[in-house]
Amino acid sequence: MTKTKKMEFRPNDYVVYPAHGVGQIVSIEEQEIAGIKLELFVISFEKDKMTLRVPTHKATEAGLRSLSTPDIVSQAMKTLKGKAKVKRAMWSRRAQEYEQKINSGDLIAIAEVVRDLHRTDDQREQSYSERQLYEAALERLTREVAAVSGSDEIAAQKQVDDVLITRAA
Repeated sequence: MTKTKKMEFRPNDYVVYPAHGVGQIVSIEEQEIAGIKLELFVISFEKDKMTLRVPTHKATEAGLRSLSTPDIVSQAMKTLKGKAKVKRAMWSRRAQEYEQKINSGDLIAIAEVVRDLHRTDDQREQSYSERQLYEAALERLTREVAAVSGSDEIAAQKQVDDVLITRAA
């Protein structure tokens, strides 16, 4: 087992946890679990009303990362403008790939899912599972865009919608 380097996060920093999206570090605390003292990041996901504790020495392994840079956000927006790439594989296989991209925590991969699953009014209706994946990806994307730009989620949602609408036109 290799010793992973400890992440340099402080309380009140916004971070991205791959499986849950953007959260805020509330505190760093020590707890004794099974006789072992552990230092933990306490991360709050306000929107989901959830608190997560991640051992500081395992944060990198768990995929915890700081927010994307504005460059990566603009790259994600550029990805949204692209043409949807829908593979001809079975839906179950594509759904699995989309799920993996969403849970990767990679903003560009999440933008690809949003781009590929976005439907305009004149296109066929989405299935329930397509809509679920689309909404999950869209929520992750808008939360991170909002956190990076320092705006609220409504403004970030409008920014993403504008890009998707201009693409469709």
